[in-house]
Amino acid sequence: MKKLIFSLSMIISFGFVGAQTIDFESKVIDYGVIEHNSDGNREYKFTNNGDKPLIIKAAKGSCGCTVPNYKKEDGSSEWAPGESGTIQVKYATNRIGKFTKTITLTTNTPDKKPVILTIKGEVLAPKKETGAPEKNKTGSPSEN
Repeated sequence: MKKLIFSLSMIISFGFVGAQTIDFESKVIDYGVIEHNSDGNREYKFTNNGDKPLIIKAAKGSCGCTVPNYKKEDGSSEWAPGESGTIQVKYATNRIGKFTKTITLTTNTPDKKPVILTIKGEVLAPKKETGAPEKNKTGSPSEN
């Protein structure tokens, strides 16, 4: 009887393991060196390689400068087995300097571990604009 119960519990537990898997082309996006205020939009491509629908419950950037979007065009956050999708991320490129930020995904995968995605790069300082020549401020007002 113990063997039967053990066997049934193993079969049931294996039925839940690996039900959903999310596979990314890459979990790291490298912006490289980019101009100040340039386009900060990028996307991660993924596929649901499981045998059950994949649900992305939440996506949270590590700071306010990193904004993810994971909804499909129809507003859904569920991908059928074999279906591919994207997670868009926008980095605020008005921030100067090197950066490394993360996006944490909460999904319905059986292991319950969050998926960590990374963006990195460097935003250059804005170029100094050359304006009109400055007025000479020496001497009396009538001399200028």
